[in-house]
Amino acid sequence: MGAAESVPETSIHEFTVKDCNGKEVSLGMYKGKVLLVVNVASKCGFTETNYTQLTELYQKYRDTDFEILAFPCNQFLRQEPGSDQQIKDFACTRFKAEYPVFQKVRVNGPDAAPVYKFLKASKPGLFGSRIKWNFTKFLLDKNGKVIDRYSTATNPMSIEVSLFSLFFSLPHPLLPLYARKKF
Repeated sequence: MGAAESVPETSIHEFTVKDCNGKEVSLGMYKGKVLLVVNVASKCGFTETNYTQLTELYQKYRDTDFEILAFPCNQFLRQEPGSDQQIKDFACTRFKAEYPVFQKVRVNGPDAAPVYKFLKASKPGLFGSRIKWNFTKFLLDKNGKVIDRYSTATNPMSIEVSLFSLFFSLPHPLLPLYARKKF
């Protein structure tokens, strides 16, 4: 069920994606930054909490080599139906998102975006690599390697402790477990 697809890339920095205007963006520009990659949706029951906390997390850490990369996805009950520009306007206006919102992608199936094939192959979920719902989060280190994967139900602010270990290169095996804890 949801077996991880093998991919040749070893870092997210090897990918090029499209922004909400269709312009190609090399993810190599994020070398040296801790990344949180999230598949987002505007009409999901988790939208309010996730977008609010993503903005809060970004505001708090954007000056410490941290970036959030938001990838809209309409694969889950069509909860992201708008155009790329409508999606960006929604995130930026309603939730004051200042982090990049990219072009809508597919995260599962044969047409999944290559960057998502890489993320899922690097860190399969509890029941396989398939992304189960909106707001699945991948935390990557400054070298573009996936460190952890968080479910929809994991609030973005609860990942904060894992960020510290990546900002300061502190190996701590309990940090990912602590970050999943509900507060």
